Amino acid sequence: MPAEGGRAVCQRCHRVLIAPRSATSLRIVALTLSVTILVTAAAFFPFLEIHAAGLGNRASLLDVATSFRSGTLVFVSVATVATIVLVPLLRTLLLLYVLGPLTVGKAPLPQARRAFRLSQQMRPWAMTEIFALGCAVALVKVADLAQLDFGPAFWMFALLVVIVIINDAYMCTWSVWNALDEKDN
Repeated sequence: MPAEGGRAVCQRCHRVLIAPRSATSLRIVALTLSVTILVTAAAFFPFLEIHAAGLGNRASLLDVATSFRSGTLVFVSVATVATIVLVPLLRTLLLLYVLGPLTVGKAPLPQARRAFRLSQQMRPWAMTEIFALGCAVALVKVADLAQLDFGPAFWMFALLVVIVIINDAYMCTWSVWNALDEKDN
């Protein structure tokens, strides 16, 4: 076990395995709560407004997802909404369920271990950052063809990407497992 502020690093790949930090659980809960609020709000607020040839259109993520109601594109629509909104939202709710009681010094809630394991398994499927990167590339391509106005959801996703990266950098899964072990005993 590394000392406070120390790290355990893999000898082969040099990946940081354990990086315990003091007083980070409250920061992680605050960042996770911020992600929850931003993901929920970004789904409903307008994401982008496009004007071309005197016509305009404004759309939110849910508008785009529900625009494909028949045919094989329904599956693409459902998968898109799931990876951009539902999985990140469920993951943050699971993290809040696990970390909330630990932050205030209480015993873990029932099934906290299972919830944390599930949140860690969902991590690769929460593709908010990938969506934001894909949007940036697409917007560069479309910018010459039409006038683009970014809606509030666009800026929420931009902030969301930064918060998710900071949150993942702060979280030491070993420390969470260790805290769950200590509180159980």
